[in-house]
Amino acid sequence: MRNPARWAATLGLTAAAVCGPLTGAAHASPAAEPASLYAPSALVLTTGHGESSATVTPERAVTLSCAPKASGTHPNTVAACAELRGADGNFDALETRTGVWCTREYDPVVVRVDGVWQGQYVSYERTFANECVKNSYGTSVFAF
Repeated sequence: MRNPARWAATLGLTAAAVCGPLTGAAHASPAAEPASLYAPSALVLTTGHGESSATVTPERAVTLSCAPKASGTHPNTVAACAELRGADGNFDALETRTGVWCTREYDPVVVRVDGVWQGQYVSYERTFANECVKNSYGTSVFAF
């Protein structure tokens, strides 16, 4: 035989769980404010000598955060963030500086970028022929 007290208790708890939030809706506090009005933009940039990041030991690493203001360990955060904003976060859209002459020496340098740009995950890698070519690509993003 079934226990009517158990059924009554179960039914009462279920009704309270389902209908309880509806009865206090008028007294509910407003939703919490968002932590920031800006989508996060925080990147880690690394560089090292070699053919690919899979085989290269990083020699330098810097951080770059662009929202809500430029910060990080990058030597020129303000210019790097402005340059990335101008390229809409597309590292391939960064232009080379004009008037820079580099030797044809092949000493490959790998730059790797991982992180978040305006709320979207970013993973970028590029191998430059040498340090001079890397530094001429863009004005400040890869100059670290």
